[in-house]
Amino acid sequence: MSDISPELLMDTVLGYFRTSAIKAAIELDVFTAIAEGAGTVAAISRRTGAAEPGIQALADYLTVLGFLDKSGDGYRLTASSAAFLDRRSPAFLGDFHRFLAAPEMLGLALSDPAAFVRNGGSVGLANTAPEDPVWVSFARYMAPFFGPIAEATAAHFAGLTPAPGRILDIAAGHGLFGIAFARRFPAAEVVALDWDNVLGVARENAAAAGLGARYRTLPGSAFDVPFGGPYDIILMPNFLHHFDEAACIGLLAKARAALAPSGRVAIVEFVPNEDRVSPPMPAMFAYIMLATTPGGTSFPPSALRRMLAHAGFREPDFAPLAPSPQTLVVAEVA
Repeated sequence: MSDISPELLMDTVLGYFRTSAIKAAIELDVFTAIAEGAGTVAAISRRTGAAEPGIQALADYLTVLGFLDKSGDGYRLTASSAAFLDRRSPAFLGDFHRFLAAPEMLGLALSDPAAFVRNGGSVGLANTAPEDPVWVSFARYMAPFFGPIAEATAAHFAGLTPAPGRILDIAAGHGLFGIAFARRFPAAEVVALDWDNVLGVARENAAAAGLGARYRTLPGSAFDVPFGGPYDIILMPNFLHHFDEAACIGLLAKARAALAPSGRVAIVEFVPNEDRVSPPMPAMFAYIMLATTPGGTSFPPSALRRMLAHAGFREPDFAPLAPSPQTLVVAEVA
């Protein structure tokens, strides 16, 4: 019976301290300090202005978690920490805790989890409320994570003939998916749809990319606003998981009606295997949606195939977007 242990239970119940530690380290720029040569408790303390006992406990905790390596009295970054947590790195992702661990998100997850499990979804609209300011935070702080995924999605269409001329980016958020397509296809025009408060971030990013008149915005709900068209490609990055299957079919059918005869829908999602417990991040994402949406979930391939078929699309192609945990799903109009 040596494999029986309360360690997993203890570790899980105390999981919020992992969030606490990483937030503290990012706010104090501990990772950047170590990357710049402050490798001891005393040196990190001097660079960050934090007390040595605090840095000692934090650095050791981060070492146990796998964010730091320790040898003697010295600390150094792991390869992943150097890539994603050194603020000088072009791949820096540290600030996305400002969305993922925002007070609103923590409240949804921890205030009464039994209630959303009983209810089969959040009690109320949660993150699907109109003009929710949390999505402005998403657009600003999650953009570094989704930038490479957007580029990989656009690259998937590199050989498409003829090149797409009109593209609709639904739930555009930061706008990076539509912007990646506009860069890939210099003659393409992109329409970005989202709440108007969120589209402010997309407009900033499109202006920085120099897209000018090739980038337009369409404020409002994807369920209510007419899409116009016809479009050659309709992008749905990280959107379907907010809704139940019936709502997704309706949204996909609306997209199909706005596509040109040879048009395609490009969906980016966390797609678990049919067992719904692997791979880890896509599988666990269903619980996150349970806590934060009235009816959202992560859909396995069979569900996506079924929804697309009901909406009038052909058999989809699934393309993993490694090293991210997401999958690109592309389906052509039937």
